[in-house]
Amino acid sequence: MKTGSRIPRLFGAALVVALASSAGWAVAQNAKTLPSLSDTRVAPQQTEAASRRVVIRFLTDSDFPPFDFYDEDGVLIGFNVDLARAICLELNTSCDIKARPWDELFGGLKNGEADAVIAAHRVTPAALKDVEFTDRYFHTPGRFAGRKDSPKVEMTPSGLDGQRIAVARGTAHEAYLKAFFRDSPLVVFENADLAREALAGGKADFIFDDGISLAFWLNGTLSRQCCEMRGGPYLEPKFFGDGLAIAVPKNDPQIRLLLNKGLDRVRASGRFEELVQRYFPVRIY
Repeated sequence: MKTGSRIPRLFGAALVVALASSAGWAVAQNAKTLPSLSDTRVAPQQTEAASRRVVIRFLTDSDFPPFDFYDEDGVLIGFNVDLARAICLELNTSCDIKARPWDELFGGLKNGEADAVIAAHRVTPAALKDVEFTDRYFHTPGRFAGRKDSPKVEMTPSGLDGQRIAVARGTAHEAYLKAFFRDSPLVVFENADLAREALAGGKADFIFDDGISLAFWLNGTLSRQCCEMRGGPYLEPKFFGDGLAIAVPKNDPQIRLLLNKGLDRVRASGRFEELVQRYFPVRIY
């Protein structure tokens, strides 16, 4: 039985990193800055005790590029892998990173095989029954896209009044549109691929979709370079999740404090931004 959940599986590296949170569509549309994702204040005596670790053992997946995958030489690489190494470097600890099948990651954490799992897990109520999580290091937005030759309009409920919006059935994106874009006729399809084809073929004026997979489609051959992103990111947690984080055991609060400390230092050093630019060439905020 699969444990945890992660962002939709992709087959390329044209992805999106969104490093902000939003209280709703208006906040997301008008956000100008990207605040830190840190949400934990660590007392000095707590971090001192936690920092005595000599090695941090990570588990990750191996078939989810560009987060974690084997290169042509059989070396495990990816954003998650390099982020784990950067954290260890900032904490002056050794780093042990092993790959396991997705379904076995939380089991390995529970049986003591690892101290943490860094594999693009979503922070969900179901996952929180099994593990704890660090501060979020990644968010996945909803995004609008339109044809390049279509008129420029405000990507707001009033601006899209009467505009046909393609969306996949049963998704958070459909639910969001029904909640906030009630005056826009929805063109609902069985899956996102059909919705994207409808946009490309002129059967819809816009599409609202997962920003990561949408960016991959826009920059790939299937879109035939027909379309482009419109407006900004939508990051309402109620609809689009509470972000991605490193999973840690419930019975080891020190490792969570330590990894949060390492994440803070990686961001402050500029290394996090370097990794973002290396693995995610398409930046969408």
